[in-house]
Amino acid sequence: MIKVSDIAKKKVVELMSDEGFDAQNDFVRVGVKSGGCSGLSYDLKFDKSKLEEDKVFVDNGIHIIVDKKSFLYLVGTTLEYSGGLNGTGFVFNNPNANRTCGCGESFSL
Repeated sequence: MIKVSDIAKKKVVELMSDEGFDAQNDFVRVGVKSGGCSGLSYDLKFDKSKLEEDKVFVDNGIHIIVDKKSFLYLVGTTLEYSGGLNGTGFVFNNPNANRTCGCGESFSL
């Protein structure tokens, strides 16, 4: 399961609308890819369709899709949004990450 905080939900809905997506019917695709200073980095984008092998979650009214490989790294993660002094953007609160980089965009297990 991947969760979405209330603040992240508001920002997702706003950004999806700005980019021509519909938060009630379209998806937030969350994934993990190689790279970043800690070895793995998060990937987040909007998508109008899902693949057959995608896992689908709905939390806080947001439809999230994750490929099977990325799901292993993201189980239990909460998508949050930060607008603080350290910068603005989506933050992945991942209980599986043993180490994260200073910017919070990459991690290792």
